[in-house]
Amino acid sequence: MNGLAIIGGTGLAELDGLQLTRKEMARTPYGEPSGPLTHGRFCGRKVVFFARHGPGHKIPPHKVNYRANMWAIRQAGFSHVIAVAAVGAISADLAPGSLVIPHQVIDYTYGRKNTFFENDLDEVRHIDFTEPYCAELRDSLCAAADTAGLTVARRGVYAATQGPRLETAAEIDRLARDGCAVVGMTGMPEAALARELELCYAAINVVANKAAGRGDGAIHSEDLRRNLEVGMAQAGALISAAIGRMADC
Repeated sequence: MNGLAIIGGTGLAELDGLQLTRKEMARTPYGEPSGPLTHGRFCGRKVVFFARHGPGHKIPPHKVNYRANMWAIRQAGFSHVIAVAAVGAISADLAPGSLVIPHQVIDYTYGRKNTFFENDLDEVRHIDFTEPYCAELRDSLCAAADTAGLTVARRGVYAATQGPRLETAAEIDRLARDGCAVVGMTGMPEAALARELELCYAAINVVANKAAGRGDGAIHSEDLRRNLEVGMAQAGALISAAIGRMADC
């Protein structure tokens, strides 16, 4: 493994325990990334931390420059990516504050720059996206959950919606009929771009709330913050337990 990149989403703006060595503002052919790459060591391993929504959490999901972000990570020499993201729970058995390691994704986004393969090509290129997440990295996360005594859902279909608004109850019903377990706004095109760059990519989803129509009444920001605080602490513990296992991925 040539270093691990950790992408933090809503609720994870910095990585506790990271021994900072330097910050780097990358330049890419696709514009500016969301913010600087924070280089350091975490649990004895070389890592870089990257805030998907930028410093101060100011970039909404549909405005994130996913191509620049993933290019910057690859350009810096990192081969493995763990992407942490807040989600809403569609499945009834997923409680707020819990963790999910998704195994599939359905993309409902639109209008986003979603590929590197579009200009000045020698020939049209396609990637195999049958399994959108790295199986070995997912296995490392699942095994680490056992080691750390954490309860995680080891499978789940992630629905990537456009945002920034939350979904209607009818939209969540549709996603449930499609087989989705959780819903978020940043999983695509991030996962597909990672595959195009041949990065080993997996995700940790932190359940912030019951999705629209699945809980009791409206979704309140205070509940989201409280649930994310619990869930992100568990996500950090999971990464800590997993990082040693990833060396041979």
